[in-house]
Amino acid sequence: RSVNIVAFGNERDGFSEDNQQPSLFWSYLRRSALISQIDSSLSASHVGNPVFTEYQACVFGNVRLVVHDCPLWDIFDSDWYTSRSLIGGADIIVIKYSVNDKTSFQDIKESYVPMIKKALNHCSVPVIISAIGARKNAVPCTCPLCTSDRRSCVTTSEGVQLAKELGATYLELHTLNDFYIQKYFGDVLEYFMIQSLNQKSSEKMKKRKKTQKCHRVQPPQLEQPEKMPILKGEASHYDADLHNLLCCCQCADVAFCPEDLSTVVEAHKVILCSASHLFMLLFEVKSPADIHDASIVHMAQSLFAVEEGSAHGIPPGVPPVRVVVKDAIFCSCLPDILRFIYSGAFQWEQLEEDVKKKLKDPEKTEHVLEKVKCILKTPGKLNTVKDCRSHQIKRLYNTSLRLFFNTPVLADVIFKIQGATVPAHRAVLVARCEVMAAMFNGNYLEANSVLVPVYGVSKDTFLSFLEYLYTDSCCPASILQAMSLLICAEMYQVMRLQHICELYIITQLQSMPSRELASTSLSIVSLLKKAKFHNSDCLSTWLLHFIATNYLIFSQKPEFQDLSVEERNFVEMHRWPSHLYLKQLADYRNYVHSQKCHCAVM
Repeated sequence: RSVNIVAFGNERDGFSEDNQQPSLFWSYLRRSALISQIDSSLSASHVGNPVFTEYQACVFGNVRLVVHDCPLWDIFDSDWYTSRSLIGGADIIVIKYSVNDKTSFQDIKESYVPMIKKALNHCSVPVIISAIGARKNAVPCTCPLCTSDRRSCVTTSEGVQLAKELGATYLELHTLNDFYIQKYFGDVLEYFMIQSLNQKSSEKMKKRKKTQKCHRVQPPQLEQPEKMPILKGEASHYDADLHNLLCCCQCADVAFCPEDLSTVVEAHKVILCSASHLFMLLFEVKSPADIHDASIVHMAQSLFAVEEGSAHGIPPGVPPVRVVVKDAIFCSCLPDILRFIYSGAFQWEQLEEDVKKKLKDPEKTEHVLEKVKCILKTPGKLNTVKDCRSHQIKRLYNTSLRLFFNTPVLADVIFKIQGATVPAHRAVLVARCEVMAAMFNGNYLEANSVLVPVYGVSKDTFLSFLEYLYTDSCCPASILQAMSLLICAEMYQVMRLQHICELYIITQLQSMPSRELASTSLSIVSLLKKAKFHNSDCLSTWLLHFIATNYLIFSQKPEFQDLSVEERNFVEMHRWPSHLYLKQLADYRNYVHSQKCHCAVM
């Protein structure tokens, strides 16, 4: 027997100085008298960014307790397949947030709660919402100038309203002490654990009674269908792509140099502007009036000088815009700083190490790092070292580069498709797609053209393809759209996007009930043909197994006749249920019918 709990959210607010404070579940597992044999492990999507912590323990003596604690909500954006699997296997879901982090609460309410509601649409999984911490401004100021402070805390009514939307149980834990952990949170959690175990026991008893009904002549045993091939998702290489772009300097449109013009470090405006408001100001993407932060404006003017000329997107073949770095010490560390920015700006400790090693002077090191903090600063907010730590910062590009998706700002190439135009940035395209890298840097017409025609794909599909290149994520609206996107990904040889589309199609088909599968107008055989034609071997193999597993449904459809001889032979060989089972079932039904025909009295 086991109970699976999935927890989402971070109980620590963004301003807390106590980063070593244990998490809610770690505190519960250590303090509860019902828990024993605790073990934990980390699961990571890439180095330095753990997706969730897994705790395993025993509860109620011999019940296995598994807790997946996901502190970052990014898992819904970067790995929807894993997040869906976690929710699908959960017996209890716990949503945590700090009452002093209003921004995170709004993100949860507006972005992630709808995803959870959709995933729980057909499930009756209990949900616990835990509001953690003591509000730091319990008595809000009535001064109009303190509006932001008054809104920085999440009120009880807001938490209760969120719980109503999810049909959840709402708890407030003012501190993680013995009372709130054991008597309050623990009692509620253990109640739902007992309910889950009772429900599982009841379902098990029902299955047992069914198997014991016919004790004389047993019906034929239907074996499980053959296991279908498992498709594993490919790890993201988004940060590595952008880091490689910096190393090879393809399509560079910025050249940084010291005042004596002795050296040149090349970069890309769209990448820099996606990471920093200061670079947006420097390259005229934003004006000082848009920034609303005098420190960023002053830093841009005192640290850099842009050579006379256009600071916007430049056509191919035009030399990069020259930017003079006025600070010689900062300029000497510029390659390390750019490498930090291009790698996702979450490896702050590595940047500190590189700058210290190069300068070998604490004062100079602090001088450079302070300027980097100002470059990464969000207007109107104070920057601290804590804000720059790896576990405090999100990956920049999958959210910030979205600002430049399908916009003419800094664009240096325009795609013409189905009579419409789509602006884009060569730097992003070259970094993320090898086919486009060859197209824009080889002996092709597109290498020196601003307007590039696109054929063989619809505008909506191509926009979804570009959105993936910019954000490293995609969310098809239907199976047919996913197949169109898969074809586009195969055309441009973006294999990870192709795998994502394959997983989406498989997940949607697996969740389709038999009745819907029988009545749908979607042609699975047509999907199979397209998958084979576009070299999607994993998907085509899976679809063949899917047709064989649902043989009784697909054999009645006209499209079944479109299968090739080889495909038909495979389906017949692996069909479910098998010919043998159907024969045994017919014999059993004849036996039952013959028994009913005998008169019990005579």
